[in-house]
Amino acid sequence: MRIGGKYFILFLTLLFSCELGFTQSLPPGTIALENYLQRKQLIGDLDSSISFTVRPISPFSIEGESGRAADTLLDFGKQLYRSASGKNKILILPFSWQQRYNGHPAYSRNDGAMIPGKGYQSLLSAGFFAKAGPLSVQIRPEYVFAGNGEFREFSSHYGSADLPVRFGQDPYSRLSWGQSSIRLNFDPVSFGLSNENLWWGPGKQNSILMSNTAPGFKHLTLNTSRPVKTPVGSIEAQIISGRLEGSGFTVGMPDDWRYLSGMVMSYQPRWVPGLFLGLTRGFQTYHEDMDDSFADYLPLFQAFQKKNTNEDAKRRDQLTSVFARWLLTGSRAELYFEYGKNDHAYNTRDFLMSPEHSRAYTLGMSKLIPYKGRKDEYIQLGIELTHMEQSIDRIVRDAGEWYTHGLVLHGYTNRGEVLGSGIGPGGNFQSVNAFWVKGLKQIGLQLERYEHNGDLANVYGYGPWIDFSAAVVGNWTYKKFILNAKLQAIESVNYQWLSGSYGSANKNVFHVNGEVGVMYRF
Repeated sequence: MRIGGKYFILFLTLLFSCELGFTQSLPPGTIALENYLQRKQLIGDLDSSISFTVRPISPFSIEGESGRAADTLLDFGKQLYRSASGKNKILILPFSWQQRYNGHPAYSRNDGAMIPGKGYQSLLSAGFFAKAGPLSVQIRPEYVFAGNGEFREFSSHYGSADLPVRFGQDPYSRLSWGQSSIRLNFDPVSFGLSNENLWWGPGKQNSILMSNTAPGFKHLTLNTSRPVKTPVGSIEAQIISGRLEGSGFTVGMPDDWRYLSGMVMSYQPRWVPGLFLGLTRGFQTYHEDMDDSFADYLPLFQAFQKKNTNEDAKRRDQLTSVFARWLLTGSRAELYFEYGKNDHAYNTRDFLMSPEHSRAYTLGMSKLIPYKGRKDEYIQLGIELTHMEQSIDRIVRDAGEWYTHGLVLHGYTNRGEVLGSGIGPGGNFQSVNAFWVKGLKQIGLQLERYEHNGDLANVYGYGPWIDFSAAVVGNWTYKKFILNAKLQAIESVNYQWLSGSYGSANKNVFHVNGEVGVMYRF
């Protein structure tokens, strides 16, 4: 990957203006630990300036915190060596083994290297972390195997992007760098090369611009390793330059990789404790369409309005979102939303006349209710809805499906899966859940309604394909093991849009998905 001189100088300037400090990261979706830390924040046991909207989380964010929350994360790896000064160390990272059986082939959200395949699937991960002064190396490869069973396919792919319905005709396997990185760390800034999954925004189940639904991708990253406190509030941010790959299973796609430039920033105003305001932005273009200009490598700082950009002439696709998270520790609750645009307005008048054009949004909340006055024991309630389907504005001006583009034909994907919300282009999703929680332990029920690609249904006049599901979910700990399991029953109404406008019972399909995993902390 070529890096312009100005880009390199920018990185160095920011890097060497900071002091030393850092340790290993906590990947998005890490079994039980992420949810546990967010619960600790809701009850006031964890620094309220941490937004949880720029992930992966660095344990450096919570160094100095008291209580089991800090101990759990800082003990994430087993220490083999530590120098007297603490500046040098070697850790063995946990061994993780996640297994799944999919009766429904299209279910694969927020699971990284796993694919949306039918049948049995397994993901293994292990590794080590080493730190010497400002240099840190995290090697945590991942291996995935999927039976990739045969099923009736509506088409070879869903919609107009690199989203294959089935990843070939044979069993699928892949060994990747997984959650690996090499960094230079200068508190509170870190710079390096990473293959880790990212998560931007406040959503629990869906993130509009960046989630861990697709496999991790190689990227340069410049990011804060903890909230940076200023006279007007605290800031967390990340800028990335990455390489996106195709799946190899969708015909008619260019044989070229795509360059992704993205950023996220979260700001907590000093005068409103617990409120986080944020922005995400991403640009992608085919490598062959780039030149050596600063603007091509970092288009993030260009104006938002199309009249001031030339992304169509440059065969470039841009997406953006704004978000907010309001942490209410007194009520042990949080509220959050994210609002995204898939097609920027031409100018201010265009936006004011049609603010619904190409929009998508997520709304959600969660709350902890003390359970019988017992210490660290709660009932956790949550609700989240995400809407990716076009608004009624499509009758006047079609915006196309989210994550798709007329010139960047692969769409906003990496290796055949969406980088953003796992429900995919045109998807709509509603979820409610109730869990009993204590420490890392969790048992409860989750109900979902998931509409597959409503935009595709509208274009071809199909009736909606909607999945109604109920899942029993659990996490448990035993000595050095963290266990998780999920059993989900799904009633697919009008499965793969087979039965006209309203569907009929004989076109509905019942599926069962199961998942079990274990993490061993050495």
